[in-house]
Amino acid sequence: MSKDEIVDRYFEWICKLIQGVEYTKGYSYHKLLVRLFYTDFNYTVAMDANREEDGIDLRYRFAREELYSQSQAAYCLDDRPCSVLEMMVALSLRCEEHIMDDPDKGNRTGQWFWGMIDSLGLRAMYDENYIENYVNRKICNFLNRRYQKNGKGGLFTLKENQKDMRCAEIWYQMCWYLAEMDFYERRETQ
Repeated sequence: MSKDEIVDRYFEWICKLIQGVEYTKGYSYHKLLVRLFYTDFNYTVAMDANREEDGIDLRYRFAREELYSQSQAAYCLDDRPCSVLEMMVALSLRCEEHIMDDPDKGNRTGQWFWGMIDSLGLRAMYDENYIENYVNRKICNFLNRRYQKNGKGGLFTLKENQKDMRCAEIWYQMCWYLAEMDFYERRETQ
C-alpha cells in the first residue's frame, strides 16, 4: 500500500470518528475537513503543546486500530506537523473518553467536535456553501487567538465568561466550557 493510500485511509478514519447525521444534518463537510487536515496546528500558549502531542498520538491510534505497524504510521504520517483537524479530533476523543464518558448517552465524540466547529463559526461551511477565504480567515483567527474574550471564534464559547479565553490553554478552555454546560443542564432539570 502506498504512502498516499495510507494518508487517505487515515483521513477517512478520522472523519468516521466525528461524522454522524445528528451532527451534520446530512450535509457533507468534506471540503472543510480537508482544509482542517492540511492546516498545521500551531500555538502560542506553551501548554497547548499537549494538544499537539494528542494530535500526533492519533496517528498511532489509527495504526493500532487499523493494524498498521508503528513504523508504517511513522513513515507515512509523521512527515508533517499536527494538523488542526488532528488536534480537534484528538481533543474531542479525550473529552469523551476521559471526562464526559456516559454509557447512557453513548459516544459523543462528534458532539464535542461539531461544538468546536460551531464556536469557530464554521458550521455553515458545508460543501455546497464552502467559501475558502472565509474558512481560512476563521482558522487563522483561531490559531492567532484573534477571537472574542468569551471564546467565540475559538474552540469553546462561554455564555458567562469570567476569564479571557484568549490567554488560557485550550485544555482549560474546554474544562470551563464543560463546567458551564453541566451547570446549565443541571439548572434546566431542577
